[in-house]
Amino acid sequence: MSEQKFRVESDLLGELKIPTEAYYGVQTQRAINNYHISRKKMRDYHDFIIAIAYVKLAAVQTNHTLGVINDEIAGAISQACREIIDGQFHDHFPIDMMQGGAGTSVNMNANEVIANRALEIMGHEKGDYQYCYPNDHCNCGQSTNDVYPTTIRLALIRMNKSLVAALTGLISGLRYKAEEFKDVIKMGRTQLQDAVPMTSGQEFNAYANNLEEEILNLERNVKLLHEINMGGTAIGTGLNAVPGFAKLCAANLSKLTGEAFVSASDLVEATPDTGAYVSYSSALKRLAVKLSKICNDLRLMASGPRCGLNEINLPPRAPGSSIMPGKVNPVIPEVVNQVCFKVIGNDTAVSFAAEAGQLQLNVMEPVITEALFESLIWMKNAIDTLTDECILGITVNKERCYEMVKNSIGIVTALNPYIGYKTSSKVAKEALETNRSIYDIVLERGLMTKEKLDEALDPRNMLISHKIVK
Repeated sequence: MSEQKFRVESDLLGELKIPTEAYYGVQTQRAINNYHISRKKMRDYHDFIIAIAYVKLAAVQTNHTLGVINDEIAGAISQACREIIDGQFHDHFPIDMMQGGAGTSVNMNANEVIANRALEIMGHEKGDYQYCYPNDHCNCGQSTNDVYPTTIRLALIRMNKSLVAALTGLISGLRYKAEEFKDVIKMGRTQLQDAVPMTSGQEFNAYANNLEEEILNLERNVKLLHEINMGGTAIGTGLNAVPGFAKLCAANLSKLTGEAFVSASDLVEATPDTGAYVSYSSALKRLAVKLSKICNDLRLMASGPRCGLNEINLPPRAPGSSIMPGKVNPVIPEVVNQVCFKVIGNDTAVSFAAEAGQLQLNVMEPVITEALFESLIWMKNAIDTLTDECILGITVNKERCYEMVKNSIGIVTALNPYIGYKTSSKVAKEALETNRSIYDIVLERGLMTKEKLDEALDPRNMLISHKIVK
């Protein structure tokens, strides 16, 4: 086995050895040495790496147009960025996502990889920075404080598309089941008590409509991420960026990505502002709350099978017990519930981190980033799992559902327009106390004719609004 070779690079703090084959440099190596926190690496988040490559590409195009960087260096940096966008060199982003420094390690990791690849393109050795320097060229007219938040925003926009696609698939699955179950009559419930009849199709269609609202909410909030602070540099004053950089860079980034980015009207305000992350995180939390509620319903409706509601059957995915033979648990809704809890918790972390900003910068953006990325990825994967492993395989116990409707006290509600609420209450109470049916008691008391009662208690007549002639 050959001995690993190194090159030596230096920075403000001194010299460090860098593996010869590494495209990253000394500041990335310091981050590797310093941070062993989450064990989640930047290279695990391809959208994040692609996003920062787009930001660097937009910046070099801007600097080239404004005459700050010459043709050769601009061309080499641009090619390096495009290669990263195409999926190359992602293994050379090894830093932990949890870090101090407000994202400086992320920015420098990108600057160093891009610089060293640009050097190769120009025919030089890695680390020969006199020809292309990570700070002077790849970071020209920029700061971590405008690059990092812009990168986060683009990455979230890209990842949101995957989440929406997964959510769209789940909604389609629910609508498919709504159509399949449209003629299955069951008992609706409020406060876990019998209410009035409905169909399983109505129930599943309601879930679909409920989640469709969340696509609209996500899209509303993702629009907030399109305002960027590129050109603000350190604190929003634009120091070291040439005039015109901010708006031209936003225009270039829009053209490259197809997203409608705009330069913030007040870059000093925009630099420490994390409000867009708070809003988007809240949208993820809202989705999690709704999705968890749906999973609660699925577990409840599938409870039993002999001693619970047993209205639906979830597809069996794993033996349910190491001691109870034959038990099958609702493991898919359970795992989705747990993912939703994590997303709700991550939203709390985002809120605290956003509040912790001080003066002209919020240094807590790394934990905001990690929390949002985790929520997006976990939620997307959980939704795909719920759709494929649960929703599409659900069956309904039609006879069981109808039997509960017939025996329910709740159907007495349909008699209110005929015999009044007070008399209906007395009938319901007697039915409960004597374990008899609503139907028999009404006829016995002569409160309605059999013909009228049959019409009123036909479950199909209780599914929709209709005119009642007294």
